[in-house]
Amino acid sequence: MNSLQRNFLATAASAMALVVALGAGGLVADVAFADTTEAAPARIARAPDDLPAPLARREAATVKVDLEAVELLGALADGTSFRYWTFNSEVPGPMVRARVGDTVEVTMRNAPDSWMIHNVDFHAVTGPHGGGHATMTDPGGQTGFTFKALKPGVYVYHCATPMVAQHIANGMYGMILVEPEEGLAPVDREFYVMQGEIYTEEAYGTAGELTESYDKLLDERPEYYVFNGSVHGLKTETPLQAKVGETIRIFFGVGGPNKTSAFHVIGEIFDQVYPLGSVTADTTADVQTVNVAPGGAMIAELTLEVPGQYILVDHALSRVERGLAAILEVEGPANPAVFDETPPAS
Repeated sequence: MNSLQRNFLATAASAMALVVALGAGGLVADVAFADTTEAAPARIARAPDDLPAPLARREAATVKVDLEAVELLGALADGTSFRYWTFNSEVPGPMVRARVGDTVEVTMRNAPDSWMIHNVDFHAVTGPHGGGHATMTDPGGQTGFTFKALKPGVYVYHCATPMVAQHIANGMYGMILVEPEEGLAPVDREFYVMQGEIYTEEAYGTAGELTESYDKLLDERPEYYVFNGSVHGLKTETPLQAKVGETIRIFFGVGGPNKTSAFHVIGEIFDQVYPLGSVTADTTADVQTVNVAPGGAMIAELTLEVPGQYILVDHALSRVERGLAAILEVEGPANPAVFDETPPAS
């Protein structure tokens, strides 16, 4: 039995176990396996500026969230592809924006050509399984549930079909921001960045279509670390872009499924950080590096005073050599009073 067959059978067995435990119905027996052998890899990295604008309203409302589980061959790196499992065909899934007190209606679909059952667990939900039981969705199926956004903050959501870590590692994670009643302070730009891990049988840098590794996942030995799903997504495809004098806000989360991030922007200091994703606790000023656990999130704000390229990293810096870096491009006039590359006079 080869690795792909073993991985699929193990995952199917895990999914069956959850179905039995939760009473959610059986696996689909006649799912057609999609043929990806000739498909061109899709661009799956979500652009960092692809997120909803701040809410102008201050009254509660109903927010509709439409998620679709889509399995597709995506571009992991130059010349390298991987079969991702996604929400809405990108990694991370769409960022959801609501206000405390809102009613959130979630519709979950699973594409007809999916190999697997998928669901969604929102960490912002107060209720069983975060919605995971209610959204166990067969290929071609549709489910849903409704919840009240009781606690403001920025929260992760992810697929929670066993093996849960496998679904997350393959790309099924995203974030939801529940704004406080008064909203957040205005900034010039906002960005949406999430960190993940990809476990492949083949070594880092291997060309072609890679195969997921169930064994490496269990041993927590990823071949790739990624921001927004791919090696180059936030470097050369869609880097973060801003201007001197602007204040930016980064919503940062860790899909994981296993590794904590020491999030850092080389050459910058965070003006303030909302630790642990809380928007009601006191913020922390003048921060260099922030630890964010798997399934956790935080918000960082910084004012840009000097033009140039800034690198977003996990300060466990060996991970840069396995793909984990993003670029923040800052345009504008030089500011030698703050930073001057001219050598001091002797």
